[in-house]
Amino acid sequence: MQKPAKPSRKQLLRAAQVVGLLAAVASCAVLFDAWFALGKAPDGDRRARVEASPQWLEGRFENPVPMWNDIPGMMMSWQDMSPHAEADFDFPVVKGDRNRFARPPVSGLRITWLGHSTLLIEIDGRRFLTDPIFGGRAGPVDWIGPETWYPPPIPLEEIPDVDAVLISHDHYDHLQTETIVALKDRDTKFVVPLGVGAHLEYWGVAAEKIVELDWWDRAVFGPVELVMTPARHASGRQAFDQSRTLWASYALLGSKHRAYFGGDTGLFDELVDIGEKLGPFDVTMFEVGAYSRYWPDWHLGPENAVRAHELVRADLLLPIHWGLWSLAPHGWTEPAERVLIEAGRRGVRTFLARPGESFEPGSAPSTSRWWPELPWQTVAEHPVNPTGLKPETLRVP
Repeated sequence: MQKPAKPSRKQLLRAAQVVGLLAAVASCAVLFDAWFALGKAPDGDRRARVEASPQWLEGRFENPVPMWNDIPGMMMSWQDMSPHAEADFDFPVVKGDRNRFARPPVSGLRITWLGHSTLLIEIDGRRFLTDPIFGGRAGPVDWIGPETWYPPPIPLEEIPDVDAVLISHDHYDHLQTETIVALKDRDTKFVVPLGVGAHLEYWGVAAEKIVELDWWDRAVFGPVELVMTPARHASGRQAFDQSRTLWASYALLGSKHRAYFGGDTGLFDELVDIGEKLGPFDVTMFEVGAYSRYWPDWHLGPENAVRAHELVRADLLLPIHWGLWSLAPHGWTEPAERVLIEAGRRGVRTFLARPGESFEPGSAPSTSRWWPELPWQTVAEHPVNPTGLKPETLRVP
């Protein structure tokens, strides 16, 4: 039997060219698909405001205390992935529609947790929607990035009119292109940190609907004053725009109630200032999930969330930023287990809501365990120790 002839050098070169062309076409297709979601860089007057910010240093936004990363540890940490990082669970989602909100809250303050960092906050006659994510992935295209573990408890079209949409920063698990496009024609304002307005305007939100603020700036919505407050985090939607836009938290100061939404943050010293200037708060909404000992300043984690709650001087802690996506190697139930232990140890009133559940902080029930019992690591096994802070910030009473 005659052996097949070996391909010539010319044939190999031609095949390589074809493969290269196909790869280039595929790359262009991916880039075209993702391009819109990448957003737009701030320019013109918006760029001038960005560069005038006290937080803008040497071409990017900076935290007062830099974030520390254990790069080798980060590269190896995924080897420690918990077998329970992804949820295999029938979530007890509290489904609903706009009829739930037909009657105002009896106390004047009601919170609805819609998963991750998406909340509907009703406070003293006004409504605010935070970091809205309604299904989909945490990524620039619908086939890349973590998938949500359950559909939106309340469909976006059933969310009642809100006075403002509050965006904490432009990472994909907090700023979702599809949701912003779906909201852009509503009669609402979009409150965003410096630079983030460029994304929204690029996606079709009218410029007059965008309220772009720096830390400690204020906006008024009837009886509610909104203060954009500091956070310790970062921003960016692709490799070349890191920290080009600002990140923030929010204090909502009503005529009778006060609420604090932490966005994404590590522990930071200015939480004391927020508490002294704007507290005490009826409720805080701090993130407790997606943490690691190798990047302890990016996110709080359970124990530091309890400490942050104490620093801003508040009554009830609602843990958020967990139970929707796998964004870190730890088990998905671990944030809930650890935050309850730490809150109990320090006497902090805490309520872990079911996805979609509405409650009034002043009369919130005791937490009823709705998640499964799975193996998880204790704080001793996996500590999250923030760096560079004042001793009094870290000192637990």
